[in-house]
Amino acid sequence: MSTGQAPGAAGRRAHYLEALGLDLWVPRMLGKAATPVAPAAGAAPAASATEGAAAVPTVAAPSMAAPGVAATMARRAEGVADTWESLAAEVAGCTACGLHASRKQTVFGVGDHGARLLVVGEAPGADEDAKGEPFVGRAGQLLNSMLRAMGSPRDTVFIANVLKCRPPGNRDPEPGEVACCLPYLHRQIALLQPRLMLAVGRIAAQNLLATDTPIGQLRGKLHSFGPAGIPLVVTYHPAYLLRSPGEKRKAWKDLSFARAQLRQSGTAAPRAEGPRAG
Repeated sequence: MSTGQAPGAAGRRAHYLEALGLDLWVPRMLGKAATPVAPAAGAAPAASATEGAAAVPTVAAPSMAAPGVAATMARRAEGVADTWESLAAEVAGCTACGLHASRKQTVFGVGDHGARLLVVGEAPGADEDAKGEPFVGRAGQLLNSMLRAMGSPRDTVFIANVLKCRPPGNRDPEPGEVACCLPYLHRQIALLQPRLMLAVGRIAAQNLLATDTPIGQLRGKLHSFGPAGIPLVVTYHPAYLLRSPGEKRKAWKDLSFARAQLRQSGTAAPRAEGPRAG
């Protein structure tokens, strides 16, 4: 730990690691500097919580039409604006792709309609399909711990997926399914107007940023989403972390980086609660 580290940073780091189920490593000889661990090949370095955004390159997503935002603006031009209720009802009745035939129910999203942090995952799994809520089960429990560790408990954020229906067998979403469903997410983003987006997992990150860049190269950078340039941070999916616990330390770096972005935007402090959505 450097002598220039802010007071309380060590305690916060210990809190993060404990929430992620990791032991805190302390060098035996306090007077001897710990040997730095080289990052895995191909992995991008992630910023620590004490680093500002200026020290991290900002990567803009390729210019692309945002159909959900365009649809929202068109509705407003006609005097019909999206509301959370109308959009949820539209999603519940969607038959735009074949996934509607095998779903138990759609998974619209859950959280605070006034949230500044939007968490975006890939698609519902079996537990989510049964309950109608994103990120439940073991992966959801780990995500809850991750959010608490970065100072943004689950009930203070909004959580959604790229797809609103479960792909059979939890397979990866197909391009046509994403094309049908992504506009709904765009419209949710237009309603929420978050200050920061956290993309969890390769599929969510690649679809939001319109790229096929590996997740290891997307981490540790502040990306820009959509015409509004919403800051976006990438981290690993909780389900992947359950299978690969050795990657949790990298996820901690992502969370501390995301927390730093929230602090820099002045939104880390609790704000007035908005209505909840199920």
